[in-house]
Amino acid sequence: MNFSYQEYCTGIFKIRNRNDFCDAARQAYSYQCENNAHFAEMKRHLAKIQDGQFHYLPLEFFKHHSILSTAQLPEMVFRSSGTGGLRSQHWLTDVSLYRKSSLAGFEYFYGDVSKFALLALLPDYIERGDASLVFMMEHLIKTGGNPLSGFYLRNYQQLTEVILQLEKSGQKYLLLGISSALIEFSHFLNTPLKNAIVMETGGAKGMQREWIRAELHDYLKLHLGLSEVHSEYGMTELLSQAYSSGNGIFRCPPWMKVLVRDTNDPLDIATEGTGALNIIDLANINSCCFIETSDLGRVYPDGSFEVFGRFDHGDVRGCNQMM
Repeated sequence: MNFSYQEYCTGIFKIRNRNDFCDAARQAYSYQCENNAHFAEMKRHLAKIQDGQFHYLPLEFFKHHSILSTAQLPEMVFRSSGTGGLRSQHWLTDVSLYRKSSLAGFEYFYGDVSKFALLALLPDYIERGDASLVFMMEHLIKTGGNPLSGFYLRNYQQLTEVILQLEKSGQKYLLLGISSALIEFSHFLNTPLKNAIVMETGGAKGMQREWIRAELHDYLKLHLGLSEVHSEYGMTELLSQAYSSGNGIFRCPPWMKVLVRDTNDPLDIATEGTGALNIIDLANINSCCFIETSDLGRVYPDGSFEVFGRFDHGDVRGCNQMM
């Protein structure tokens, strides 16, 4: 199969239906079987017992290997928080593709980014300096161009003054943060938010106890005067994100798909049901598009999904400790 990188990267953001997705997924699968040594070796072994369908690379491979489907030199590397063990590393050979995927994904669900002021509470991620979430928010903030957008770390007084200004003007804004920072800020802020979308990204570093998502959302709704709390589902190893507009139900952009596998038989994969989650992220063409995660959840008939937590034997990823 002749593979054109430029045509592929342009085409995935034009996917509109299941056939488009399947065609692009087959292209990506063939390309990565030929060009990704670790993926090809895994496929060679698994094909002896399972053939005729896609194979998925366990997420842990990103901790021990450089997962690349190209001979190009990496432009940069994203690293996970490394909580509880080794840090995953995602080598990027085409940073522009991540910029395009993150922006297109956000605007697919929320519309033109320039209509928002983007306020980020990501203190622990900023301090690391190699977090994909920070890079994504920097790109969205720069593209949006609102002068009040930015990273506010733990400067809650300044953030409160900005929010009061936005509330007074009626400007739409997104307050995105890790769970611990949003909880802390909800103690500091003393006014309900009327024009805000509040979005948690997980992350419970430094908290005295774990919070389940529903409990966290109820708490934030009560203390910030919200009807819903939004969520972002992403990880170091992916270049696309899923979003939830409430109730912890996530939806993917058209170039991303979540499937479910039997926890007792990782080769038994279905498009709906309850089990462990597999992900196809077509933006991951330079690393691996077909990922087997350690997240447990449910996939619904319409392709939406929710996340329950992680396998007991999986080490905890910083972004998902709160589940």
